[in-house]
Amino acid sequence: MNTLTIKISPQLESELAAASAQEHLSKSVLVRRALELYLAQRKSGRSFVSALDKAGDLVGCFKGGPRDLASNPAHLEGFGKP
Repeated sequence: MNTLTIKISPQLESELAAASAQEHLSKSVLVRRALELYLAQRKSGRSFVSALDKAGDLVGCFKGGPRDLASNPAHLEGFGKP
């Protein structure tokens, strides 16, 4: 196998180390998998499609109701309770 040296930010290295520990995989394996996925996606010609891209026509289509449920804790009263 060939070796590639890259420079990454301290934050990215920290996230990579955490993911490595969580997944019980080496950082090399994680980076190799991410690179393989990126190149496969690029080769297929499909670009990333977000949930907003898929349902963008629904954003803002409802009238009425509170503008922001987080602005009034009463809207969340009993949320998640059986």
